[in-house]
Amino acid sequence: MTETVLAFAVALVSGAVPVVNIEVYLVGAVLAVDDGALAAMAVAAGAGQTLGKVPYYYAGRGSLSVPWIRRRARTPGKWAVRAEGWRRRAEEQPVWGAGLLALSSFASVPPFMVVSVLAGVVRMNVGLFCAVTFLTRTARFLVVVFAPAWGLSFLPG
Repeated sequence: MTETVLAFAVALVSGAVPVVNIEVYLVGAVLAVDDGALAAMAVAAGAGQTLGKVPYYYAGRGSLSVPWIRRRARTPGKWAVRAEGWRRRAEEQPVWGAGLLALSSFASVPPFMVVSVLAGVVRMNVGLFCAVTFLTRTARFLVVVFAPAWGLSFLPG
């Protein structure tokens, strides 16, 4: 139970502070806990990362005052044109926006922190943002914790 709460806490911090790496923490946990605890830790990490990314979403939406985002939004130019194009496309094709979010959340390409802000900029539904983020981050962390054992099963001996 303690390892699950700790995984949630580390994931929450890593969701908000990009230099803290939850994947490294989870790979280290592979050596210390059993498979059932690893699955619970992956789910807890998914929840922590989701909550850690919500402030980025609200910063993009304009609900939180973040000076560099405000300046970018007010300054006419490439960024404003791109943001408007993404907003329009996300409104017209919500599955496209959710798909991009899922890809970024699972694979971190494009960078998930940037896509979290962009989700707020295009005013994606916050419930959809949280649901897609939780499911895909949890899937990512399940792969992270179970891939080492799966890979080792192919080694001889």
